Amino acid sequence: MLEARIQHHFFETADLLNQVAEALSRPISEAAQAAVGCLTAGGKLLACGQGADADLAQWLCAALMLRFERERPSLAAVALGPALARPLGGQAGPAPELLLATQISALGQPGDLLVVFAGLLSTDPALHAAVQAAHDKDMSVLLLTGGDPGPWPDRLAETDVWIPVASPRAPRVRELHLMALHALCDAIDIQLLGEDGPA
Repeated sequence: MLEARIQHHFFETADLLNQVAEALSRPISEAAQAAVGCLTAGGKLLACGQGADADLAQWLCAALMLRFERERPSLAAVALGPALARPLGGQAGPAPELLLATQISALGQPGDLLVVFAGLLSTDPALHAAVQAAHDKDMSVLLLTGGDPGPWPDRLAETDVWIPVASPRAPRVRELHLMALHALCDAIDIQLLGEDGPA
């Protein structure tokens, strides 16, 4: 009984991967092209997420700054923190829903790329404010969502890229977002270094 339930997790993920592989290949390719265009023009990637999705932002930036599977020069990528330390003197900082947007306003430049891991948080005010702050700075956005996208499609600009995973289960969404990051990092390396590497 327990073994069958454990196997079901693997089967469910495998089925979902097969369902979305073709549909997500185009937006992941577009995301890789946007990232390489940004980085080769002297821009940087800013990445953010809430809760466990913030770990995906950290993972992406580590893979770009250090390496994915191949040695290459470091790429400019910064994971934004979901919280800021209280300033000296105890002054109140920005409201919690504006913490990410404040960092984007301070660090973002036109031509930079914001990567947002929204998971199942279709109405999270902090993530919506982050996307708006990026647009205000003439930055493009790469948005990864799961489940019901809610108002997200209406918040995106023409230059933005959307990678939706239509699963209502947070573990499956996170697994597929990590798989999308693997494919994205590989595609970035291929564009920068050529195809002589792991497939």
